[in-house]
Amino acid sequence: MDIRTPDQQYNPYRIFTREQWARLRDDTPMTLEPGEFERLRSMHDRLDLQEVEDIYLPLSRLLSIYVDATDRLFRAQRQFLGIRDRKVPYIIGVAGSVAAGKSTTARVLQALLARWSPRPKVDLVTTDGFLFPNAVLERQGLMQKKGFPDSYDLPMLLSFLSDIKAGRRPVRAPVYSHLVYDIVPNEWIEVDRPDILIVEGVNVLQTGRLPRDGKAVPVVSDFFDFSVYIDAEEPVLREWYVRRFLALRDTAFHDPKSYFHRYAVLSDEEATATAIAIWERTNLANLEDNILPTRPRATLILKKRADHLVETVALRRL
Repeated sequence: MDIRTPDQQYNPYRIFTREQWARLRDDTPMTLEPGEFERLRSMHDRLDLQEVEDIYLPLSRLLSIYVDATDRLFRAQRQFLGIRDRKVPYIIGVAGSVAAGKSTTARVLQALLARWSPRPKVDLVTTDGFLFPNAVLERQGLMQKKGFPDSYDLPMLLSFLSDIKAGRRPVRAPVYSHLVYDIVPNEWIEVDRPDILIVEGVNVLQTGRLPRDGKAVPVVSDFFDFSVYIDAEEPVLREWYVRRFLALRDTAFHDPKSYFHRYAVLSDEEATATAIAIWERTNLANLEDNILPTRPRATLILKKRADHLVETVALRRL
């Protein structure tokens, strides 16, 4: 995987093979129990002991270095300025396409980081909760572009992250239900001064258009201290999406409350055709126009192969 364009001489990333990256684990202990893997992985992801040892334990070790360095810098700056500000949470963004495995990565990192000594408080928030309700999307003609940047209540998301970084407590985030495919009215999750916050979503590395007058235009990634992009080739992502759709057709779609209940009766051929149509109409367009262009902004890129295993790791140079 080469992050450079053909005319670039300098690669801003160091590229590691799976074997090279796995050796960086050093003596980082395995803290997950065997039974936890099933709970942490998404429906179609492959997650086992070897993947955690080879990929996520070295990443956990690297993050511990980054968090410790940030803490020391904060203390030095506080002493220099003569202030008594409280340490703010370290925020990690996890980005990538639909079906890439962002949720699995976010949950594994949360579980590993929460077991560091002395047991930091690690919270996880997905940006799904900051989507506009379906009624608003329907009114604005955005229902077919759900997950695109315009489908999110960006001011609410930015206000949430600003409050987190300011150390306010508690801060509330809306709840999203994948079953009903909508925001759950009057339900919230509270984030109360975590040591580390993981923010997962397809477009969390999205930038804004720069204003001609030079005024500040905040974007979500302004609040990140570290970011991870989950990468795979488009045909692979499409295949994963179709497999997930077929698996949901046989499970969650059978619930009468499911927004996609109408798809539960489809044959394999009909369900495959429907999944491909949805992919090409919505998810592929979002990937090409909005998600993939943000990949070079990530601190670290995990490139997966067709069997869901990470084959290369790209770490941005300091």
